[in-house]
Amino acid sequence: MPVHVALLRAINVGGTGMLAMSDLRAICEALGFSDVKTYIQSGNVLFRSDLSAPEAAAKLDAALGEKLGKAPGVMTRDARQLQAVAENAPFPDAKTNLLHVVFLPTAAPADALDRLVAPDGEEVRVAGREIYVHYPGGSGRSKLKLPALKSGTARNLNTVRKLAQLAQAMEDDRG
Repeated sequence: MPVHVALLRAINVGGTGMLAMSDLRAICEALGFSDVKTYIQSGNVLFRSDLSAPEAAAKLDAALGEKLGKAPGVMTRDARQLQAVAENAPFPDAKTNLLHVVFLPTAAPADALDRLVAPDGEEVRVAGREIYVHYPGGSGRSKLKLPALKSGTARNLNTVRKLAQLAQAMEDDRG
């Protein structure tokens, strides 16, 4: 059964809503997903499902919408995709905690960078369904403006690497 990694938007970071990871696991299990595991308190969940990635994302997003009152947005990737995202990260001199990957539900539009405002030296690269953002001064104080980021959810490169590793371990352990 395929392993999916779901990345939830605006969970536990002051956005759409607060959700205990135990509740997230329970929701996933109630949807019929198996081997459900969460990683850190920012809306990352790994599971097995015979559903396609888009079907699993839609099903989870709808269930979360019922629980939270508003669907947060769910992006799914598999182990191979996450590994490729980590390996293809630009900005090789950036500290990995300052290099964020914004996961989008669909490919970024061709004009995604047209309205970029990066007053603090932020660097941005678009790569399909991901946008890489290097925040040299950290993301917390950044005044970066990029409308294309709004539909996505960000994880730093350390988290992306760990999720890829966890997903690969689940793939290797066909359970």
